[in-house]
Amino acid sequence: MTSLIKQPDLLINEVVGVPGGIGAAARAARAAAVDRWLAGLLPEREGVALVAVGGLGRRQCAPYGDLDLLLLHAGVPGVDELAAGIWYPVWDAGLRLDHSVRTVAEALSVAQDDVKVALGLLDARFVAGDEALAGQLVRTAADHWRRTAVRQLPGLREITAARWQTHGELAFLLEGDLKEAAGGLRDVGILRAVAMAGVTDALRPAVRAAHLRLLDTRDALHTQIGRRLDRLLAQERDGVAALLGLRQLQPDAAPGDEGDALLRRVASDARTVSHALDDAFRAAERLRAGRRRGTTGQSVRRPVARDVVEHDGELVLARTAIGARPDPSLSLRVAAAAATTRLPIARATCEWLATYCPPLPAPWPAEARAALITLLGAGPGLVAAWETCDRYGLVDGWLPEWTRMRSLPQHNPVHRFTLDRHLVQTAYEASRHTRDVDRPDLLLLAALLHDAGKGLPGDHSVVGAPVAEAVAARIGLPEPEVALIGTLVRLHLLLPDVATRRDLADPKTIADVAARVGDTSTLDLLHALVRADAAATGPAAWSDWKGRLVAELVARVRTTLDTGVLPEPPAPDPALVAGPLPVVHLTGDRVAVAAADRRGLLATVAGCLALHRLDVIAADASSVDGRALVEFRVQPRYGLAPDPIALSADLRRAVTGDVSVIQRLRGRALAARAEGAAPRVVWHREAATDAVVLELRAADAAGLLYRVAGALDEAGAHVRAARISTLGADVVDAFYLVGGWPGEDERARVEAAVLAAV
Repeated sequence: MTSLIKQPDLLINEVVGVPGGIGAAARAARAAAVDRWLAGLLPEREGVALVAVGGLGRRQCAPYGDLDLLLLHAGVPGVDELAAGIWYPVWDAGLRLDHSVRTVAEALSVAQDDVKVALGLLDARFVAGDEALAGQLVRTAADHWRRTAVRQLPGLREITAARWQTHGELAFLLEGDLKEAAGGLRDVGILRAVAMAGVTDALRPAVRAAHLRLLDTRDALHTQIGRRLDRLLAQERDGVAALLGLRQLQPDAAPGDEGDALLRRVASDARTVSHALDDAFRAAERLRAGRRRGTTGQSVRRPVARDVVEHDGELVLARTAIGARPDPSLSLRVAAAAATTRLPIARATCEWLATYCPPLPAPWPAEARAALITLLGAGPGLVAAWETCDRYGLVDGWLPEWTRMRSLPQHNPVHRFTLDRHLVQTAYEASRHTRDVDRPDLLLLAALLHDAGKGLPGDHSVVGAPVAEAVAARIGLPEPEVALIGTLVRLHLLLPDVATRRDLADPKTIADVAARVGDTSTLDLLHALVRADAAATGPAAWSDWKGRLVAELVARVRTTLDTGVLPEPPAPDPALVAGPLPVVHLTGDRVAVAAADRRGLLATVAGCLALHRLDVIAADASSVDGRALVEFRVQPRYGLAPDPIALSADLRRAVTGDVSVIQRLRGRALAARAEGAAPRVVWHREAATDAVVLELRAADAAGLLYRVAGALDEAGAHVRAARISTLGADVVDAFYLVGGWPGEDERARVEAAVLAAV
């Protein structure tokens, strides 16, 4: 397809005369302009040819792509000087260059040892000089590839898998690399090579269309940012979508939805490419296996499950399963077999199931329900099997709600996957915790459905509960289990939110959670679901400290549910209530300080920690016999712990009122103010036993706790605890203010002081 937006008159390189623009015509025009300019750099000389490979060789030049050039020669003298006369003008023109100088024999020798070079030569195209010499290389390289491709493809597959491991899957990443990620442009190059070798029909029309759209997207991305970048960053999506004309294609879309539409289109195209490449690699493996067996060898059909057999490394239907009235659960049983055996489903089998397998009745038969749970609990084989079924439309038949969730972007920066992949990944992670709960089947189903409310108006945990309950009822769960699935979805954020934003030593915190959870079985399911959800979200969603907090909350709630007795608050550290003042203890991630009782100690210590680049996760303050005690849990902002001697010395000077340290604190705090959306204060009246909770939602910044705690102190509020929850670039800080519920005027005054400090 060609782009809706074209910029043929914009020159992105005036030296070379390279035009801008988006679409196939613009790419061809850039290739023609570069060809003309390069031809002028090579003097007329027999036995020398300039050959383009890569994007220029394919005439698919991106606006800010690099040049891949080969100076081919027949052993003529002075070729190094000739090459310098080409390479240096290219560099001087500001173009990126990958270059080599070789004879035909040298080029073919390198290609024989390096499959990536062999693939590159398949794109070789004459630009200037001795056309016969260039033609000799092009013909010989193509012939060599056709003769050796089947032998070289296993090595290419290993290299490709390593690249996928590094760059991830474009179909599911929120900021994927359009070229290097699985399903990206580099994979199309491999498909082109497989097709050239005659192994399979790798470049089907759907693949060609997906390829053109991915090329257009890369053109638009380069145009949007004005430089070479192949990673589709979140902040560039709307601009890229506008350049591609997605607003015109979707006139009913709300403002800002174009970026989401672009991500979904990229995901669909990447899936098309990935599935085609999987099919191509398997076709090559079947061909190799057939050659190993010889002309008289027979392929083996091995039963792996009811109605499912393995044939040439793929799963196909048993002959007895193909009839006029197929079992409605057949597609689920095939998927479960693929996930448990970790074998791919043959393309023809997927197409047959999509065409002839009847829809499941409601409620599902027990066999279908069991197959779904087997699929979800299969572990490492789940993701590949689910994705294959989704590509052929089988998942939509099982779960009609999946259509809305497919490729849906998640805008929270802690997420690395689109919604559909996140849900499947959560089910995979949940399979690691099935021994920790008494209902592993409900854990797996809740993991798949826990974010089903995303994309709908309202709190996704609340609006997702009836969606999950409807699915649970349709698959045939009894009413009590349907209700439990709804509870798990509704409360799946309860444990991490309370653990990181509330005082776990407060009996009211524990009592509230226990009342909402209800029993230890549900508590265990929620605990397992939380860990699976965090692991599927990304590394920023979990930490050892967060895991300890959640585990501590679970232990305290379990005690209350088992005994009906609320745990006692912990006693003060004896080391802080004895000995001369000030007392400073640094142990691991804990910082504890005791000083003469005075207001503002919490803010002072918080500022000193910020000065040493330590982020505060939790803080507690109390008074014992005229001593002010503050305890912090901290983590290094940049990964490196500060010098404990310097930190201890600064803490001692700060709590005794050393002016030099206080001035440093104030200077750093003022310099570190963050920008972003306007901060917000939320009050919670019944969240604590002896305090009200002021919750600040703001952009994260060094020294934020110091500034806010200081503002609260100046406003006359007494902070006995603080909990800091960092969510990407934002924080949700909860401050426990001792005393009863303040009046409206008092709340407004304190709130204004806090917002002014942010």
